[in-house]
Amino acid sequence: MKLTIITPDKLAYEGEVTAVTVPGSAGSFQILKDHAAIVSTLEDGKVSINTGTSEEVFQIKGGVVEAKDNIIIVLAEGIAES
Repeated sequence: MKLTIITPDKLAYEGEVTAVTVPGSAGSFQILKDHAAIVSTLEDGKVSINTGTSEEVFQIKGGVVEAKDNIIIVLAEGIAES
């Protein structure tokens, strides 16, 4: 699957992933390969990215996620600085 995380300021992440967990408005949910098409609003929280060999976490400030045909796009309002 291809994941892209974009903020108004920059491209925060782009790459191949095996799983993504996002903070949906109705609770966190995970997107895996061949997930049904979905569009969801996101709350402030953690986006966990699993590449199969490593895990990365971004703290986002709300946004929207779209997943379709194994392409996932997260449009985040911002990313909290670590």
